[in-house]
Amino acid sequence: MDRAALEATARALAAPGKGILAADESTPTMGKRLAQLGLPNEPGLRREFRETLFTAPEMEQYISGVILFDETLRQAASDDRGMAEILESQGVIPGIKVDGGAHPMEGAPGEKLTAGLDGLAERCAEYHALGARFDKWRAVITIGEGLPTSSCVQANADALADYARISQDAGLVPIVEPEVLMDGSHTIGRCYEISECTLDKVFTALADRGVHLPGILLKPNMVISASDAANRAGVDEVASETLRCLKATVPVEVPGIMFLSGGQSEVEATAHLNAMNAMGGGPWELSFSYGRALQQSALQAWGGATANCAAAQAAFVQRARLNGAARYGRYAAEMEA
Repeated sequence: MDRAALEATARALAAPGKGILAADESTPTMGKRLAQLGLPNEPGLRREFRETLFTAPEMEQYISGVILFDETLRQAASDDRGMAEILESQGVIPGIKVDGGAHPMEGAPGEKLTAGLDGLAERCAEYHALGARFDKWRAVITIGEGLPTSSCVQANADALADYARISQDAGLVPIVEPEVLMDGSHTIGRCYEISECTLDKVFTALADRGVHLPGILLKPNMVISASDAANRAGVDEVASETLRCLKATVPVEVPGIMFLSGGQSEVEATAHLNAMNAMGGGPWELSFSYGRALQQSALQAWGGATANCAAAQAAFVQRARLNGAARYGRYAAEMEA
């Protein structure tokens, strides 16, 4: 394990004013996004949209790294360069999603366990050779009647920790993503309870495996009301409860916390990040690793037409710029105009 190299990459990914673009949607998920525009799920269209984002002028001012899907890392752009090469030429670090997706957990109705540990060491070595310098593994925790069970949270924490150690041994900075889902009608208090329990188990498992914490990044959910909750918490409450949870669970050695957007709108995700940084977030960099919350406006502006690529790039960079401002607590709603 090259600890110095891991630490340098983690610090670069969590650099002030910047965050990570999560462009690692699976082929079926990308198909759903394209279908919303009335477009077929074709490799050429997936490539064009992602290439449009990756070549956006000035994106490197606000984006430190991009998480890719396996197809994209192996895909050639329109000028025959690899996608990783395009990102590197702009000073943006290529990353890769390495998990095999969340699948129904045996003996645990309504719960899921992420697959992908088999052969992971070999895949990580290959991805490093292809240019990736960090990777990501997502675990999902569902809140519901009697859920989550302790066994589900523990199994996902163990898998995250195994993944993190394997990644570091292969020279990749692991993004550890335990996501407590927004689905349902639970309160922000219930989200806090489950988020705190999950993060406790994750960091215990990481310590048990000797994972080098200055060489990882955490990608957690915000502590937030469920999407169908009767009285959803406001921006300041989400920010304060999220910070309280992190301060109770996340060691100071972790260099950066790269929040997931998890179904929030573009504006919500930016406003919540801004509020946390304005409050004074603690010992870590508080940043973003957003997918839809960075891409949605750009996708709509593009609409599948090459002629619209410049408009899509402008929409993407504007969204990235606003989140860059939120990294300093300097975002304001008027900037949306």
